[in-house]
This record gives sequence, structure tokens and C-alpha cells, in this order.
Amino acid sequence: MAKTPSKKSAKAPKKAGDKKRTNKRTESYSSYIYKVLKQVHPDTGISKRGMSIMNSFINDVFERVAGESGKLTRYNKKATLSSREVQTAVRLMLPGELAKHAVSEGTKAVTKFTSS
Repeated sequence: MAKTPSKKSAKAPKKAGDKKRTNKRTESYSSYIYKVLKQVHPDTGISKRGMSIMNSFINDVFERVAGESGKLTRYNKKATLSSREVQTAVRLMLPGELAKHAVSEGTKAVTKFTSS
């Protein structure tokens, strides 16, 4: 009676050039969004679709502020984009009270970064 080959031996032998395929990493703000959500509302969750919308929103705001900062840098004939250009772009892009909060949070973050 002939033995049937086991499932383990049914695999093709690995070649020297074969490497384990790794998934391409995708960057997102989801972990940061979740941390901030838990700081503000500890007992509230967010759906996958909601997280996707928030991620798109943050990407959009980032692109707008970065683009405006780049324009301001070019207008002033500078080669370096500094925190001053970013702050001005935020003041131009965001409305009223939101801009004030964003500027204060940004200033706080830059101060913390430079002190460490």
C-alpha cells in the first residue's frame, strides 16, 4: 500500500531568492486621533469609517497649511520654511477661535521641543 504524501511535504521547496512577503506599510493618523479622542471623551469610541473620515480631514488640513506655508516662504524669498510661516498659514486658513487655539497649541509644542 502506497502512502499518500502529507500536507507538509506538498509545499514546493523554497528557493534561495525567495523571501517572506511583507505588507507595505500605510501611514495614517489613526493612533493619534484615538489618543486625543480618549483624552477628550474617555468612554467614547470611533468606527472604522469615522476614523477614515477623520484621517482624510487631517490629511486635507495638513496639505492646505503646508501649501500656504510654502507660498509664504516663496513670497518672502526665503529658502527655509520656519514655524513663523506655518503659524501665519494657520492664521490664514483656520477661522477665528480655532486659529487662536491652533496657534497656542503649536507654540506650546515648539517650546516643548526646543527645551528638550
